Amino acid sequence: MLAPVLIGIAVVYVGLATLLYLFQSRLIYFPMREIAATPKAVGLAYEDVRFTAEDGTVLNGWFIPAGASRGTLLFFHGNAGNISHRLDSLMIFHRLGLSTFIFDYRGYGRSEGRPTEEGIYQDAMAAWRYLTEKRGVSPEKIVLFGRSLGGSVAAWLAARRTPGALIVESAFTSAPDFASEMYPWLPARWLTRFRYDTVKHLASVTSPVLIIHSRDDEIIPVGHGRRLYEAARLPRQFLEIRGSHNGGFLQSGKEYSDGLERFITAHLKE
Repeated sequence: MLAPVLIGIAVVYVGLATLLYLFQSRLIYFPMREIAATPKAVGLAYEDVRFTAEDGTVLNGWFIPAGASRGTLLFFHGNAGNISHRLDSLMIFHRLGLSTFIFDYRGYGRSEGRPTEEGIYQDAMAAWRYLTEKRGVSPEKIVLFGRSLGGSVAAWLAARRTPGALIVESAFTSAPDFASEMYPWLPARWLTRFRYDTVKHLASVTSPVLIIHSRDDEIIPVGHGRRLYEAARLPRQFLEIRGSHNGGFLQSGKEYSDGLERFITAHLKE
């Protein structure tokens, strides 16, 4: 009697592992096509931008100028929604005196294609080229900012180019690390086809780094943020905030914006 039960458990286990391997992109990317609102809805002037990745994929983004800009922030958003769901952040950066370029990865919003890890890295490099080549922004005046999945993408780019500063918020150490915590009963580390190795990227970044993470993060535990901080080179800073994974930057209020201000003032060249 025991053998059929064990066989049944094994079949279910292998089946779940197979599904995780085959359909994991659907567990990572949650793009939305519809643009819910534009910066105009919160009183910000903006320019709608189209630019092209190296493989020909046409991407869409917004450039939001600041009146007396102290620099330009290149915004890499998380794995869900699109740029229209980041208006609160755009207002914060605008108040800090930063122009912002935010764009959608392939498959998100009005950007063409379907998201893949290598494709998103191409998108990141295309956004950098747009700022430095098309708009003539000096690299030392660019702040790379990435939240959640975007933190890993921003770190990848900072390891290959030299921005004025890098900010990584609410990010994981790597996709295999995160998967092994999410699915401890599966060999998730070996099944994961995505790397997003934020720790590895940070080890090569020579720009000043700010790691932001909430002690209350219910999706990516704060331990990931602390390990990212330890992996980063000097000069580095760690800003611990409070609140949820998606809302901590708002729930922390002045603590969050003041931390950004201190870091930017200290490291972004005038």
